[in-house]
Amino acid sequence: MLRKWFLVVLAVAFLGACGMEAPEGTLQVGAQAPSLKTRSLVDVEGDMSQLTSYRYPDERMYQYSVDDALATGKAVLIEFATPGHCTVCDKQLQMLKAMISKYGDDVLFLHMDQYKNPQAFIAYQVKGDPWTFLVDTDGKVVFKRAGRILYGELDHALSTLVNQKG
Repeated sequence: MLRKWFLVVLAVAFLGACGMEAPEGTLQVGAQAPSLKTRSLVDVEGDMSQLTSYRYPDERMYQYSVDDALATGKAVLIEFATPGHCTVCDKQLQMLKAMISKYGDDVLFLHMDQYKNPQAFIAYQVKGDPWTFLVDTDGKVVFKRAGRILYGELDHALSTLVNQKG
């Protein structure tokens, strides 16, 4: 019985949110962000159900493909979240709506759902979700976080990124 309890505690400790691999197994901070064609709102003729399993999507997160977003020269936040099977992901996307309102002039926000843009999960070496990546104006990953990120943590990271460009 004690062994079974230990294995459950160990599994919970390693899996955290909705199943994540150790941060070392993903694209590293300082690496060039992979530029790839992902589906955007234009590609699906405005049909949000082809881009996300999120119940309350914000169209501002689906305006750009990853390659197009990186080509703008703006900072980019890429959120890997699949709310269709992950309640933490759902909460993460709700919080991002407030961040878009605050930082949307300086940062492009992209949501990648593994059911709808699985190639992005592969390119960024993401297993499980949610994952948050911040990419600077030079296309370098400057921040990444596995699991749910708190509003204050993300606000600080975005503020730092936006203020570095000056």
